[in-house]
Amino acid sequence: MPKSKVRKKDVYTPPPDKRTPVKAKAIGPSHPLYVAVMLGVMVLGLLWLIVNYIAGDRIPLMTELGSWNFLVGFALMITGLLMTMRWR
Repeated sequence: MPKSKVRKKDVYTPPPDKRTPVKAKAIGPSHPLYVAVMLGVMVLGLLWLIVNYIAGDRIPLMTELGSWNFLVGFALMITGLLMTMRWR
């Protein structure tokens, strides 16, 4: 039986990049007020839940909200947590 011919393979060359690189803007650190607001919102949410447990039945607004107090407290804490993603 005859031996098969061996094909020569071309050397792989990657296609040229058609995009031009774009320099990212140098963004400085966050304003100190942003950090204060971020931490303040998280602490406010925690304090809302603590006050709800301790004295929620004696505060008219919290009595009217009922179980929605948990949503308010956790929403404040999650808002502060989401703010940490933009903190530099």
